[in-house]
Amino acid sequence: MSDNRKNVEEILEYYNKGIEADRLQCGIGKIEFERTKDIISRYLSKEKLVIYDIGGGAGTYSRWLAKLGHEVHLFDLSPKLVEIAKEKSKNENENNIYKIEVADARRINRPDESADIVLLMGPLYHLTERKERLLALKEAKRVLKEEGIVIIAAITRFGSTLYGLSVYGQKNNLIEEDEFMEMIERELTDGQHIRPEKYPGFIARAYFHLPDELANEIKEVGLEHEKNIAVEGPIWIVPAFEEKWSLEDSRKRMLKIARMVEEEKSIMGMSPHFIAIARKKQN
Repeated sequence: MSDNRKNVEEILEYYNKGIEADRLQCGIGKIEFERTKDIISRYLSKEKLVIYDIGGGAGTYSRWLAKLGHEVHLFDLSPKLVEIAKEKSKNENENNIYKIEVADARRINRPDESADIVLLMGPLYHLTERKERLLALKEAKRVLKEEGIVIIAAITRFGSTLYGLSVYGQKNNLIEEDEFMEMIERELTDGQHIRPEKYPGFIARAYFHLPDELANEIKEVGLEHEKNIAVEGPIWIVPAFEEKWSLEDSRKRMLKIARMVEEEKSIMGMSPHFIAIARKKQN
């Protein structure tokens, strides 16, 4: 079996369990969800937009955008997550997701220049080879209208390492486990995340970006890179996060800090996720 096929099978096995269906409603996923909605909102208009949510999983962002009145097409490689997305969409009283289907981010069955906005909220970090990431970016560019926006999520190179340090001596001692150390050494060296068998709950095979690296990939396919934005920023490290997030004033203060430093390059790597904003310019 080729390494690429093996990677795809591992990724599908992970997502077909439905593990991530409600991830954005738990723990620091709550920060990711609120911050990502804030970032996407800056590129929405009052007009009805055609939005392709490629790699949209169980449809958390798609349902939110559909409720705002946009025509949302959800695509995901995992049949299980597509099934969950369809079921959740049926439960909405109105403004259901327009289309939901199984698809590969590198091959989207839609016409050229048919979307106002394309979301790539997951595919880029599960395409571990650069040439495959470029194919997904080229496909996003193909289906995007001129002057349209692509919003691309990436996992930072330092995510696992920072997590291991943040819980060291409190929740667990991952840093003292050889398997974990070998995993993060590989990530820090070349960005390749290979999950040890010992940690089945960790995200499946993935690629962790450096911010400038993602910007270069975007430029290579002919899209105009506008900016990188840290999603969670440094606020996820708050020791009493769950308690403080439940308090409206504390939550607003944390989100304000995240927004204040969202483009600060010197601490971009402290954020588990960052988003790249790109535009399709006229030739």
